[in-house]
Amino acid sequence: MTRTRLPGTPDPDTYFEGADGNRIAADVWGEPGHQLVLLLHGGGQTRHAWKGAGEALSEQGYHAIALDARGHGDSDWIASGEYDHQDMVRDLAAVAKSISSAPPVLVGASMGGMVSLSGLGSGHLTARALVLVDIGPRIEVEGANKVREFMQQKIEGFDSLEEVADAIANYQPQRQRPRKLDGLAKNVRQGEDGRYYWHWDPNYITRKMEVNSRMEEMQAASRSLTIPTLLVRGGLSDVLSEEGAQEFLTLCPHAEYSNVTDAAHMVAGDRNDIFVADVADFLGRVVPQEK
Repeated sequence: MTRTRLPGTPDPDTYFEGADGNRIAADVWGEPGHQLVLLLHGGGQTRHAWKGAGEALSEQGYHAIALDARGHGDSDWIASGEYDHQDMVRDLAAVAKSISSAPPVLVGASMGGMVSLSGLGSGHLTARALVLVDIGPRIEVEGANKVREFMQQKIEGFDSLEEVADAIANYQPQRQRPRKLDGLAKNVRQGEDGRYYWHWDPNYITRKMEVNSRMEEMQAASRSLTIPTLLVRGGLSDVLSEEGAQEFLTLCPHAEYSNVTDAAHMVAGDRNDIFVADVADFLGRVVPQEK
């Protein structure tokens, strides 16, 4: 079934070619040639989650690019259903190489953080610095299940944008429900049946995931990190607990840590001001860039 972008959905600034010839949509801020910062969203999100961060980082002199992962947002869906983290690592490596020969800074939230960590651990990616946002080798099963349940709900589609807004508000009670629904255009597509569907391929969330082997991979990758690293946790997060954060810091002793007390799993969306300040301070010290 054809699913159409709604009027008002922002067009990508550009597209890059992924590892399998697939298109990767992107928004861009700042000057080419400056230190590249790649912003990688979480599962079920899109590049739009980074708008505030991208603008702020460009003001600090960085060349910030937010990518839609394969199967998400305006990037191509993969007919074969290849949405494993290693497939996303391959896309990320291809995009980074096409932009610059110099290693980027990787800023990854949730899924984007796991992709970054996996790629660095396997040697398929190189980076000057890493920022992990509310993710580590050990995550809380209950919180992860809530994310998965949110993404799986209404795969058959929503009747209205009001129903979409209700679903988001129920999942993110710490945020004020928007009065206007125009902003939801970038989150959904409309099917031929008139119903509204999430802006990601349902095959991404219905695939089987090997949690135990993934944890071991993330632990090994964390131990292998030698680049400057910052872990940012949402203090209200039910996905990465304080214990999980401390476990990562034990595996990667040189990493810095920021706990944003009044943010949940989507840290940048909840408290973008604090998030950007922490990341800008970190990058200003470890990867300084002229404004």
